[in-house]
Amino acid sequence: MASLNNWKTTLNPFYKTAYKMLGATVNPTLFEADKSLKQVAKEINKESKFEPTKVAVYFGEEGTTVNDPYFKGKGPNRTGCIYCGACMTGCRHNAKNTLDKNYLYFAQQLGVKIIAEKEVFNVTTLDTNDGSKGYKIEYKSSIGKKEKGNVTTKAVVFSGGVLGTVPLLLKLKEKSLPKLSNCVGKNVRTNSESLLLVTSTNKKSKDYSKGIAIGSILHTDKNSHLEAVRYGKGSSFFRILTIPYVPHKYFFGRVFGTISVLFKHPIKLLKTIFTTSYSQRTTVLLFMQTLDSTLRIKLGKFTKMKTEKEEGEVPTSFIPEAISLGKKYGELVNGLTYANFTDVLMGTPTTAHILGGAVMGKNSTIGVIDKNCQVFGYKNMLICDGSMISANPGVNPSLTITAIAEYAMSKIPNKSKKEQKE
Repeated sequence: MASLNNWKTTLNPFYKTAYKMLGATVNPTLFEADKSLKQVAKEINKESKFEPTKVAVYFGEEGTTVNDPYFKGKGPNRTGCIYCGACMTGCRHNAKNTLDKNYLYFAQQLGVKIIAEKEVFNVTTLDTNDGSKGYKIEYKSSIGKKEKGNVTTKAVVFSGGVLGTVPLLLKLKEKSLPKLSNCVGKNVRTNSESLLLVTSTNKKSKDYSKGIAIGSILHTDKNSHLEAVRYGKGSSFFRILTIPYVPHKYFFGRVFGTISVLFKHPIKLLKTIFTTSYSQRTTVLLFMQTLDSTLRIKLGKFTKMKTEKEEGEVPTSFIPEAISLGKKYGELVNGLTYANFTDVLMGTPTTAHILGGAVMGKNSTIGVIDKNCQVFGYKNMLICDGSMISANPGVNPSLTITAIAEYAMSKIPNKSKKEQKE
């Protein structure tokens, strides 16, 4: 992807558009989880590398609704963020700038019909085998009764994210779109992440759920970044998926290490397990790196899909720097560190930012799409989501995905007046 264009220069205006459309701005207020992360930064002499995040949230006056502040009053109203920490599970206070408040909202104003809660299961070409005459898209309900339907179109854009787009493309290659590149499913990346959960055991524990979901970031070096993540009050279900974090090379070492926590830290363990204010006491530490390794996604026989190592080191749950930072944060808040049970027992890392699987390339032997996101082998077919990204950005990739999508759309000619009438 890097060799296809001078992306830094090319994407600069589209990043500006993405910032405007998403209403991205710097988080104005730091809360307890952010302050603790800043203290960690100070202890490792990296305080200058700590900063608030830039996020797609309307801050304004807390709880106050105003006319659209982004698009000269043509968009929907917004309400000032109340810092409840529930961004991840869905903002219920009209402060988060989700797509239904910008791109989808304006698309509907232009007459676009959004067919929600549907899953595409087949895409076929009309009349020709390259899609130049258009496509038929078949879908079924994703909830409730599995009713089916279809639409015909001159063009199609895949934008279901890696876990939506890539498995679908793999099925379509076997069935109705055989000209898709053999690179579908290859070059999948995970942002080289480690997710640790630190639950404070202080009697007068501060409220770590207060703030926005990700309010700050620490750049530990040119390749690594750490974010303090929070969930809103009442978000406690995910704790049943976690166990004490015991990094060890071997499986039995991790099992016995996990059991030993009960004897080494019995009071801490019981306090964290039975706390009635889990989200208020817990910080999720998201560690990310730009260091590269790739996987390949294939269709599974017993599961929807499976992965296998492709190039570089196999992603691991036990990144030394993440372990060290998690320990420092835990000591600071007098907490116990947890991780998803699959991370600990199986050594397979959890990722919040899976990327690739339908990446750019010079031709179909090394990529699925060209530098304009057009699919090799088919006309008027694009891929515009995380599956097109062919490198680990090391941070949340949503802005980059938006910028590249804007760039791809700029390459599509505007309709003539005659076509608009049709």
